[in-house]
Amino acid sequence: MKRSLENNIKAIYLMGFFQGFLVVVPVFVPLLQGHGLSMSEVLQTQALFALTIALCEVPSGYIADLWGRRNAILLGSGLNAIGFLSLLWADSFVDFLIYEAILGVGFSLISGADLALLYDTEVYLRKIGKRGPGASKALSRLISVEAAASGAAGIAASLLLLWSMDWVVTVQAFTGFAPFLLGLLVVEAPRPGDASRGDSHGANARHIVELLLFGKPVVLWTAFAIAVFGLLAVYVFWIYQKYWEVQGVPLAWFGYIWAAFALTVSLAARYAEALEKYLGYRKLLILIAALPLLGLVGMALGVGWWGVICGFAVQISRGLSMTVFYEALNSRVPGDFRATVNSLVSLGVRSIFIVTGPVLGVVLDSYGVTATLVGLAVLFAPLMGLVLIPLVMRIHREKAEDALQPEPAAAC
Repeated sequence: MKRSLENNIKAIYLMGFFQGFLVVVPVFVPLLQGHGLSMSEVLQTQALFALTIALCEVPSGYIADLWGRRNAILLGSGLNAIGFLSLLWADSFVDFLIYEAILGVGFSLISGADLALLYDTEVYLRKIGKRGPGASKALSRLISVEAAASGAAGIAASLLLLWSMDWVVTVQAFTGFAPFLLGLLVVEAPRPGDASRGDSHGANARHIVELLLFGKPVVLWTAFAIAVFGLLAVYVFWIYQKYWEVQGVPLAWFGYIWAAFALTVSLAARYAEALEKYLGYRKLLILIAALPLLGLVGMALGVGWWGVICGFAVQISRGLSMTVFYEALNSRVPGDFRATVNSLVSLGVRSIFIVTGPVLGVVLDSYGVTATLVGLAVLFAPLMGLVLIPLVMRIHREKAEDALQPEPAAAC
């Protein structure tokens, strides 16, 4: 594949695939437990990952906006490759902490930069008359590709387990280099606001704060929605494998279930835009909120495979919410600081997980999976209402204001 702006979208899709093709993730909890770690220690490693990202997220997004999205992606992908390679000799709690710290820096550099570069590429290609799927569809397809890759990784993990867990680690160590190699093919996309990058850092910071707090109200409440639904997704993500173990699911099936869950996210993301047009944004947001709550309760009350099946409701909501919320955010944020804003939103989720992740592990070890799932449903039901009701009101107000705007006069 040649380096060109037209090939950016394909290259970013392929990068997204290999960033999602993490064969170690579907069996990560059993892997760490095999090295003697408890669930509390497993979630402590994830808290360190979240802490590292929290410390680097906004600076890395700002670096991507100023230094270039391509450079940030290359540096982040290179660090991730080193991190995955370190799995070959990781054997203790400290080793896995180091692994998570390296990945935290790497993923923080990529987070936001890939979305911003994809969005900027599509916007610019449309501007110069090149045909493409459009920024909205390109974004949903990237989310869909990453989820599909996670599904493929789940199947691969189950097949590799036919030999041993060491095969899973080895394959992950070497496929981790693919995003870096693909990143070399990416070209920086021109941005309309490039001139503002000469402003002082203080002026840029004020501009970003004004954009989030005093700009379009939909932006702020969309960011809150991403934080709430993203946090729930992270919690459930780390409960799944323990839940399957408690339900008596054989380890060899973990990868296949993971694949089915990931493909569900992929399909939901792929058709989110069409579903929004069919249902309207109000009904779609109600569906996005209802599905994970039903899934959590179903998992808590279900026995065996029936409980596992209820997890699909959470995954459908995940695919829909990621596409709808990130499209709503990116379409209202100027391209000049799009990576920074995306990073700030991710920071909200990571910051909360730093404190609550280890607590979740203690609750799982002390009270069990069922009580934890019920507790999450009780906690997140009001939180969803607190962010979605104001969001719907502000979307309605924005649409009403747009309808009052006079249409531009036709050229004679």
